[in-house]
Amino acid sequence: MDTPICDFVSRYAESGSLRLHMPGHKGTAFLGLETKDITEIPGADSLYEADGIIRQSEENASGLFGCDTFYSTEGSSQCIRAMLYLAALDAKRKGKPLHIAAGRNAHKTFLSGAALLDWKVSWLYPEGEGSYLSCRLTPEGLEAWFRAAEERPSAVYLTSPDYLGNTVDIAGMAKVCRQYGALLLVDCAHGAYLKFLPESEHPMDLGADLGCCSAHKTLPVLTGGAYLHVGAGLAGFAKNALALFGSTSPSYLILQSLDAANRYLERYPEMLAAFLPQVEGLKERLEKSGYCLYGDEPLKLTISAKAYGYAGTALGQALAEQGIVCEFSDPDFLVLMLTPEIGEVGLKRLEEALQSIPRKAPVTSHPPEPPRPERVLSIREAALSPSERVSVSRSLGRVLAAATVGCPPAVPIVVCGERIDEQALRCFRYYGVASVEVIESQALAQMQESCKV
Repeated sequence: MDTPICDFVSRYAESGSLRLHMPGHKGTAFLGLETKDITEIPGADSLYEADGIIRQSEENASGLFGCDTFYSTEGSSQCIRAMLYLAALDAKRKGKPLHIAAGRNAHKTFLSGAALLDWKVSWLYPEGEGSYLSCRLTPEGLEAWFRAAEERPSAVYLTSPDYLGNTVDIAGMAKVCRQYGALLLVDCAHGAYLKFLPESEHPMDLGADLGCCSAHKTLPVLTGGAYLHVGAGLAGFAKNALALFGSTSPSYLILQSLDAANRYLERYPEMLAAFLPQVEGLKERLEKSGYCLYGDEPLKLTISAKAYGYAGTALGQALAEQGIVCEFSDPDFLVLMLTPEIGEVGLKRLEEALQSIPRKAPVTSHPPEPPRPERVLSIREAALSPSERVSVSRSLGRVLAAATVGCPPAVPIVVCGERIDEQALRCFRYYGVASVEVIESQALAQMQESCKV
């Protein structure tokens, strides 16, 4: 497969041209990548008006993924907002309300997109107990929700795989969405590789209308590289959707990385097929040694740490002392992300490190149940209100203004516009949240008074 972006930039880097254009380093090596860091010079095309080498490269990616695929250099965050914009266009075209049902474990970018576009959000809560990072949903549960809804949404938004490695029955969910005339949007940021499994588990192959994947999370792509996958007859609006939320100076280093990945992905299914049995073998041996694994995503190793006698953070620290850096840890879980790039040697090193940690008596404490707070304001109203930061100890009864949770995991415990209750406080304390951004009391009072009028 050709790599038109990489080829163009390499020729330019070798041309000896005097760079009287941005960026300011002029190709001088400070980090070592500058010669290939360019801007939209003649022949380089333009990401949001692509009709040259970028368009050719995106067509290559589309062929690999089997659907209309567009590049983002600002991660899945840009793509999530673009999906919400495209779904809004579709709703308006069909005369439907901007009302979306979303799994409660949505990334905070979903909230910013909903605020900017003024989506009404109805939350889908998990069926059964679990971490706030997961939202176990079934097609049967979604259909029951649709039947009971006073106002049916024009779209449904799900996260699969989630941060802990759980996947949703996208095919079943898509069938329910079609039955009720709703678009299905899937945040598949952690699952770009799912297309290339022996049997594809990519959301677009399972019936999703819109999807996004962070190439940089599971493929050998520079941080920020992502894909927007578009169906439902909306491909013609995709560039406008991305441009609405993206920088006018997209990184050509990331674009080259996405371009080069197309050639890599041609042989990736064979590499993945050879690596997956090694991962399965590792998981089986760890379970025999007493480790309790969580989730069903093939390339994510999530350990339910308390069953082995540790907090997830303590288990992560034990690995860090052996030079192994995990993706995420909290009081309950340790998340490790695997790809063929770490190879058999990397898997062996990880296994030896985990097996060297002595097993202890199980920790019997359980995390608090995620809250289901009262909604006081819309996400947009809350996000655009004057706010102040207060300690968690002073936040009871206040209304959250902004989801300031860090990344990882970037999943909010309480959502903008919701009132902080006792259960929320328990979760904040358990997960180490020290302060929150709440709406100023005077501003809230004024808004509530204006609503009465």
